[in-house]
Amino acid sequence: MSTPDFPPRLDGSGRRDRLMSTLIGVTAAYRRLADRSGRSRPPVREVDRNLELLVEAVREEADGVVSLRLARPSGGPLPGWRPGAHLDLNLPSGRLRQYSLCGDPEDPSYYRVAVRRIGTASSEVHTLRPGTKVVVRGPRNAFPFVAAPDYLFVAGGIGITPILPMVHRAAASGAGWRLVYTGRDRASMPFLDELADLPEDRVWIRPDTEYGIPASGAELLEGVPDGASVYCCGPVPMITGVRVDLALTGAAAVYFERFSTPPIVGGQPYQVRLRRTGVTLDVPADRSTLDVVRERLPDVPYSCRQGFCGTCAVPTPDGGSVRICVDRGPAVLEL
Repeated sequence: MSTPDFPPRLDGSGRRDRLMSTLIGVTAAYRRLADRSGRSRPPVREVDRNLELLVEAVREEADGVVSLRLARPSGGPLPGWRPGAHLDLNLPSGRLRQYSLCGDPEDPSYYRVAVRRIGTASSEVHTLRPGTKVVVRGPRNAFPFVAAPDYLFVAGGIGITPILPMVHRAAASGAGWRLVYTGRDRASMPFLDELADLPEDRVWIRPDTEYGIPASGAELLEGVPDGASVYCCGPVPMITGVRVDLALTGAAAVYFERFSTPPIVGGQPYQVRLRRTGVTLDVPADRSTLDVVRERLPDVPYSCRQGFCGTCAVPTPDGGSVRICVDRGPAVLEL
């Protein structure tokens, strides 16, 4: 006796059953394909982003400032970078510091950094000689150069290092640009010889000794075109002046990088305990944890004093960390 063919159910459950069977079949086929593909692929190898480089050359760029030219021992090309990028430099002592790249991004055969002697780590950099091996990580960029029709570059002292490649890139792109470069005196200002090759009407060298006083923000911003992007790097007072007076101009945006801690406003005193050392330190309302800790432990690492680079992060017993250059408040530190 034959079984009659019944029509599909009106509620659609038959269609749902067929669809589910199809999906199950497709999923099983995909899993079999993925298994075979996984077996045929080589194992994933961890990428080592540490680069062992040689110090090819050391050059005195100004009073208290030297530049290092770094290259691969084999002479091969280095990872690319863009203006504003920096390197993490691991010194032979184990200290880690960040330094802006100030060479030519179009030449992958070398990196160049310039360092002013201001502390223990920078003094160690000044002792490096050609042939010394150093380990770097990066490049990384926390000060990116963004395309714009016009630029005003403002640099103070060693703050010229990230600005210099930006100036060359702006000039090569055909954009409008102008550079204001300040410092204590000409002898302390690196790369003046390189800037001499740029159009004289676009570069204003302004040493304090030749003008009597440091420049105000309004003076630094004088003549900035409407819609221009302002890039500023240098000491905190200079950056503060530029930011305050920027509202009086028609500039579109300001980008800045500082090499010292931002000012503490409305701070409160607190204590930090150094667990390993066994001492408790009082941090005044107007000072950072880093400043006070360095009086007890001069070699505690730090670099940018802005909090983003992570060099100064100190572990805490609960598994966290405190960026002692900018974080404020009571804490127990693994120091």
